[in-house]
Amino acid sequence: MSAGRRGPDRVAAGVGRRACPAGLQPPGSPLRESSGTKCIRRTIFGGQPTVSSAVPRVIHPSAPAEGRQRLLRRRHGLVVVLTFLTGSADAIGFLALGGAFSSVMTGNMVLLGLSAGRGDAELALTSGCAIVSFIVGVLAGARLVGSAQPDDPVWPRRVTWALVLELLVFVVFLVVWEINLPHHDEHVDLALLLLSAAALGVQSSAIQRFGVPGLSSTYLTGTLTTLIAGVAARDPWRSLRPKAQVLLALMTGAAVGALVALHLPVVAPALLIVPLVLVIAVSARMRG
Repeated sequence: MSAGRRGPDRVAAGVGRRACPAGLQPPGSPLRESSGTKCIRRTIFGGQPTVSSAVPRVIHPSAPAEGRQRLLRRRHGLVVVLTFLTGSADAIGFLALGGAFSSVMTGNMVLLGLSAGRGDAELALTSGCAIVSFIVGVLAGARLVGSAQPDDPVWPRRVTWALVLELLVFVVFLVVWEINLPHHDEHVDLALLLLSAAALGVQSSAIQRFGVPGLSSTYLTGTLTTLIAGVAARDPWRSLRPKAQVLLALMTGAAVGALVALHLPVVAPALLIVPLVLVIAVSARMRG
């Protein structure tokens, strides 16, 4: 081949010519080479090569999507911590504050019905007041956090504000608990139960601000139902794991709360305050 015909090839291919990816060289096709980021298809039309516009692409996950997934996982972890708090509060309320629950309002409704059938006025007062106090907490929390919005971040700031309100209620609980501990007055016990129920009512409203169906840290019968239905449908463990974690946190919190309430009651309020402080501290640093 003469020097005149080799010249255009060299100009088109440039320096540092390398082979294109195999996917761009189907069997029987003319030879393709690459220069820089473009592939050069060497097809002989009067000795001149033509340049193909096909450029191999590598798709990477977008940084914003990865960041959002990380924030969603962190939010779920904080909800798990709050659920541990819920289990502890229910155990303390049931064992040490009159035999009613701080967050399980369906259970309190059953107790209220039982008290009517048995003629138990004390149980009726305890369970009925817990329900009313929880409702007050839900109303206060809902007024503070508002409703979910389409442009909400993963953790809206108002959720943290509601948790700060819950923390203030539990600080009052702590003071009254320590004062009442040596004497253990039944009327004060009822007041403590009302404080705990109101605090968890605020927490329930705060979680609702996320706008995620089925996400809760207090009422979890629906979570259990969804988990078992998923197991029956052979859903992947990845989709079932968050629900199992929440339920495990509730049972663990209840077990720890029962042990502390029975054997080390002086530190029982710490099971309510320490997890809440942790969640507030972490959520205050979340952005996006």
